[in-house]
Amino acid sequence: MLYEEIKKGSKPNSVALILDGNRRWASSLGFSPEYGHEAGYKTLKDALNWFWELGVKEVTVYALSTENLNKRSPDEISHILTLSTKGFLELADSKDVYEKGVRVKVIGDISKFSDQVKSAIKTVEERTAHNSPHLLQIALGYGGRDEIIRAVRTIAEKVKEGELTPEDISEDTISSCLYTAGASDPDIIIRTGGEERLSNFLLWQSSYSELIFLDVYWPQFRKIDLYRVIRTFQTRKRRFGA
Repeated sequence: MLYEEIKKGSKPNSVALILDGNRRWASSLGFSPEYGHEAGYKTLKDALNWFWELGVKEVTVYALSTENLNKRSPDEISHILTLSTKGFLELADSKDVYEKGVRVKVIGDISKFSDQVKSAIKTVEERTAHNSPHLLQIALGYGGRDEIIRAVRTIAEKVKEGELTPEDISEDTISSCLYTAGASDPDIIIRTGGEERLSNFLLWQSSYSELIFLDVYWPQFRKIDLYRVIRTFQTRKRRFGA
């Protein structure tokens, strides 16, 4: 009934996900954080298919933040990167990715990752480079402030080299220098886990996004939760700052 209700209304073109609650969900069951990340990975694979089925064109997933890299234990980070590598290679070989036309792009600072992780990223990006109309962005080693700093440095270099004047700098100039250049700003940002903040995610791109916070931990996220998010989106009147 809920699906029949929402399919008649407008759908978001672009959705971003903050996959929060893997660790707390696992802890509540007496398991390790690694168990939570494994469960969250399985949920993500299901959820991506739900988004494609609904006609969402672009999905951005917050997989690993710059803060996580500095604050989580080395063993947990290693496990997340191993899972990510596994995911990239599965996407590169996935029949669904090519049938649905999903281009995969990793955003963030991957310079400090192992050659194995970098190789998996290169493989999935190259193999899916010509897929359309869907885009899957995976934020790995990502921080919104870091992204903006890098964009400012790029622009400063262009001004220094005489390619730009300060008067030439516009919103489009900045957007074109971000990791997400060429992608749409998210219509919705969904955060699970009960927290209500962006946590340094898509700070520039989220200016006019609808923010939807869910109490459910990410491994518990169900298709009906997504349908409820879409219904909430459809009931909101987007004013874009007006």
